[in-house]
Amino acid sequence: MVDKVTEIVNFGMAIDVVRTLRQKIIAVRRKLGIGVCLRTVVLIFCLTFFWVQMHMSDVADNESIQILAKPDGLLDANDSMLQLVPQHLHKYLVALPQRDRPHQAILPGNASEHIATAVSLNASEIRRLIDQQNSKQVVLNEDVYGPLQNDSLVIVIQVHTRIMYLRHTIVSLARARGIENALLIFSHDHYDEQINELIQMIDFCKTMQIFYPYSIQTHPGSFPGESPEDCPRDIAKSDAIKRKCINAMHPDQYGHYREAKFTQTKHHWWWKANRVFNELDVVSNYSGPILFLEDDHYVAEDFIYMLKLMEKSCSVACPQCSILSLGTYLKTYNFYGEAKAEISQWISSKHNMGMAYNRTVWKQFVDCADTFCKYDDYNWDWSLQSVSNNCLSHEFKVFVLKAPRVFHIGECGVHHKKSCFDMALIAKVQKLLSSVYKYLFPEKLEVTYAPIKKKVLRKGNGGWGDVRDHELCLRMVNRQW
Repeated sequence: MVDKVTEIVNFGMAIDVVRTLRQKIIAVRRKLGIGVCLRTVVLIFCLTFFWVQMHMSDVADNESIQILAKPDGLLDANDSMLQLVPQHLHKYLVALPQRDRPHQAILPGNASEHIATAVSLNASEIRRLIDQQNSKQVVLNEDVYGPLQNDSLVIVIQVHTRIMYLRHTIVSLARARGIENALLIFSHDHYDEQINELIQMIDFCKTMQIFYPYSIQTHPGSFPGESPEDCPRDIAKSDAIKRKCINAMHPDQYGHYREAKFTQTKHHWWWKANRVFNELDVVSNYSGPILFLEDDHYVAEDFIYMLKLMEKSCSVACPQCSILSLGTYLKTYNFYGEAKAEISQWISSKHNMGMAYNRTVWKQFVDCADTFCKYDDYNWDWSLQSVSNNCLSHEFKVFVLKAPRVFHIGECGVHHKKSCFDMALIAKVQKLLSSVYKYLFPEKLEVTYAPIKKKVLRKGNGGWGDVRDHELCLRMVNRQW
């Protein structure tokens, strides 16, 4: 609001300048001939134009500074959006006051993604903190909400560094009916004190944090991070062999060498699922479905209710369905009329958002670990598609909602470098859910069937030719690392 007032005042100043110049032109015209007057007008117009442009540039710079400084207050630049969020949840959209943190600083970077990084902690210190956290297996708020029950829900959220998106993901979870009975497990591939503080603020359900221990952050100069001895991505294999770089003999199918920032996501997804199903004490006796989300997913208020309704309907309509999917990438959604769910072949590009599956299905994944871990694609979902197509006796079937309850609000990922936090997209999802609220919490689901499509054997996107990635992936499920 202050910026708008300042802009109006400055614009008024510009008008005053123009008026003053106009008065001077009239005076000149009275004293001089019309030809001189025209030349004077053109000259003054050009000078005025350049002055206004320079001034507006300064205003834009000031606005950028205001955006960068925004974490000291509300992180939501759109006040109207806050009206859609209950007052008691605004705390998740507010950055905590900066206290004295000798090991932490706010780094400049993407103006729309405020990232706090432990800059003075070295990799060994971060590994020590991660090992401590993983070994303790602390469940927060268990004293308030009680132990995990088999009819509860476990939700696992994969987190990188996008705290701005994560804030809105948490707000959407807080608004969900039945969330007090859930356990939220946040899985991190980056140790970040500000993100830790945000998660530890959560008071609406039980929470837990786990940390992927083989990250770029914890291995900055060696595998699984990037080593100086690694081959550059685009070097020819013959030149790589001459250079004697470590992975010279193992480019991907397109002749490119590994990039750690891409391989990390697949490793993290695989490690996270194995950690939850096989290593966490809190879920050791839990046999229900586990819902997998990411830090840029936004959930509807009835997503837990719908997941349980899908379980009930699926047990009758599609007992062979392995995966429940609450999300979709459709551009338009139909919430009106009868609530519908579709039985379909699982397709990685359509059904990878808001996936839920149980321990039995995870065991099928692990039994096909060799296929998953050696498939030349750095995407976990495409690799899972290879498991479905090439390893299982029957392809995965999915039970998917036609009107989604999980929405993708992230405008960028590892492939994007530009500023990409889009408040308008979040507002659009919020307003959509508000407008269709009366259609949420349906009593039943109408089941439909998607046409069966011919199996397509995909070549894969590459990026996963290095045998070290294959071995690490396999060791994660064999606990040999």
